[in-house]
Amino acid sequence: MALLCLIMSIEIFAQQKLTLPDTDHYIINDSVMIKTKYGITLSAVVVRKKGVEEKLPTALFYFIYSNNNRSLMEAKYAADHGYVGIVADTRGKRLSPDPIEPYEHEAQDVNAVIDWITKQPWSNGSVGMYGGSYSGFAQWAATKYLHPALKTIVPYVAAIPGLGLPMENNIFLSANYQWAFYVTNNKYTDDTVNNDNARWRRMRNNWWESGAAYNKIDSIDGTPNPWMQKWLSHPDYDTYWQSMVPYKNDFKHINIPVLTITGYYDDGQVSALEYLREHYKYNPSAQHYLIIGPYDHFGAQTGGVPKLRDYQVDPDALINTREITFQWLDHILKGGKKPSLLRDKINFQVMGANKWKHVPTLEKMEDQHIRFYLDSIPGGKKVLSDHTPVKEIFMHQRIDLADRTSFYNDYYPDPIIKKELDTINGLFFVTKPFKQAVSISGRLQGELKAIINKKDMDIGLTLYEITPAGEYFQLSYFLGRASYAYDMSKRQLLVPGKLETIPFHRSRVFSRQFQKGSRLLLVLNIDKNPFAQINYGTGKDVSTETVKDAGVPLDINWSTGSYIDLGVSVAKALF
Repeated sequence: MALLCLIMSIEIFAQQKLTLPDTDHYIINDSVMIKTKYGITLSAVVVRKKGVEEKLPTALFYFIYSNNNRSLMEAKYAADHGYVGIVADTRGKRLSPDPIEPYEHEAQDVNAVIDWITKQPWSNGSVGMYGGSYSGFAQWAATKYLHPALKTIVPYVAAIPGLGLPMENNIFLSANYQWAFYVTNNKYTDDTVNNDNARWRRMRNNWWESGAAYNKIDSIDGTPNPWMQKWLSHPDYDTYWQSMVPYKNDFKHINIPVLTITGYYDDGQVSALEYLREHYKYNPSAQHYLIIGPYDHFGAQTGGVPKLRDYQVDPDALINTREITFQWLDHILKGGKKPSLLRDKINFQVMGANKWKHVPTLEKMEDQHIRFYLDSIPGGKKVLSDHTPVKEIFMHQRIDLADRTSFYNDYYPDPIIKKELDTINGLFFVTKPFKQAVSISGRLQGELKAIINKKDMDIGLTLYEITPAGEYFQLSYFLGRASYAYDMSKRQLLVPGKLETIPFHRSRVFSRQFQKGSRLLLVLNIDKNPFAQINYGTGKDVSTETVKDAGVPLDINWSTGSYIDLGVSVAKALF
């Protein structure tokens, strides 16, 4: 859980092999000022190869983490590959004189940059965008009002404000609390503030122990955080968030090819794949490709690392994200060959099998699907059963929300392979050992059925493989607020004492080769720890609740009608 303090939107570039351009071979303009029709001025770096007479397509990288060297290197790389390389800065960053306002204007500002590009004498009128995290978000923001010159986007680990961060499934997280300071304190980045891990750890722990409302966490830190306060005032996925990226029918009009790259252990994976699912939902003929493998938020932007959080990654999983990106841009903008890895729309690496699979949709990652019920057998043992329970029974769980002696819901996958789990709280459901090797792929989804004595709760689910050696290999997790299970834009409180059905699906996609003798483990818990809001279940705005709202303990009776659905390669004779 401690690694949740990582800033999910930091771009990794220290590992990338880029060099600064020299003026003998390049035409460099690092102080371009783009004045928009609506009165805003944006800055950019433009790099072109000398001696090139013909008009060229543009490779555009839109950047909030302003860094002169990085911008020059990025633009030079694009120029070396036959493009005009442009790195444009977010409003208010680097040379822009305007206020820094993260997320709020990219849908307009990125298109203003594209419009400016098309009017330049060196432009052939075609633009492709690429980049990760915030830069991935900016690409999708641009498609909300799609400019005809934008021909393709290559978003890696793309963020969705209000869905993946600063809240996930309507739960505000402290993981990127300091991010607003990091990007708005100056024209570049405030690395001193961002790297003050002791300060942020102290803030989280002091808030946790105080029992104060979540919207008072900045007063506990001692420095006002106006951006956090603004975001907290939008706990629904409302029009504030919806205005930033394509939403519902907006996807219908996105008819350009897209290549999404993300990882099984990318903190922002739910956002990256929400774009993909919504794109296909509203535009079934979309040309949207996916590459996904055992990468975290940073690794997906470079192509992975041999050892990720103590997991020895299959050699076949390691790719070159930058190389694939420019192969894709060449394919779309110059008529070149499609990257060889893209044999179908969904391209995923099977952990433990050292191979890739290629299928047309996420739903077809495996040929079969099995429903596992959260069951209880005589003696109280909890099992994941592939048979419908003969009789519905209820399993009781009690959580004292005022207690500060223990954390609930230790879901963060670091390390990926654990020797043991904390079993002090939560309900643990285990399958029988598999009788044969089997691959399991897809997202963790299903329905929980429960009766509670309050109006709301925050739920955590974590899925593991228990290997024949007794280790716990983490596969996926889900974190979400029950009252938003049906509609993240509208809260629907639970009725105390009533059997409620809580569907869930925005979780982490994975693919894993199981050995004979392996078992599945699902841990069900309530999210109560220093790393996120605490939902005390009163039905009030969770950010305003305090420990005084805890009242009586949260009593939950989980029904054995609860289940998860998983994709498997073999459905018969598994156990």
